[in-house]
Amino acid sequence: MVVKSSISDLDAQIEKLKERRRSLIVKSAERFARAAMKSGLAEMEIADEEIDPIFEEIAARFRKEEKREPDGAPPQTRRPADDGTGTQSEVSHDG
Repeated sequence: MVVKSSISDLDAQIEKLKERRRSLIVKSAERFARAAMKSGLAEMEIADEEIDPIFEEIAARFRKEEKREPDGAPPQTRRPADDGTGTQSEVSHDG
């Protein structure tokens, strides 16, 4: 049996998806802002045309690492573990 959605139902779904998209963008921006603050980048006077290529290099590095994952295994996330206090504990990336 085929379920037909009304235009208003579709519009409501579209609005929910748009709101979810906005929320994901804000969370991503906050995550990178925290990293920039923690590393001191946020306080440096660096032009966008200097930062953009650096971020492109970083993204390329992580894309290459994802491609190296074992056959069909999902890429591992690189998020620090949450210690339950609302702050994230640091994870060593030294091998």
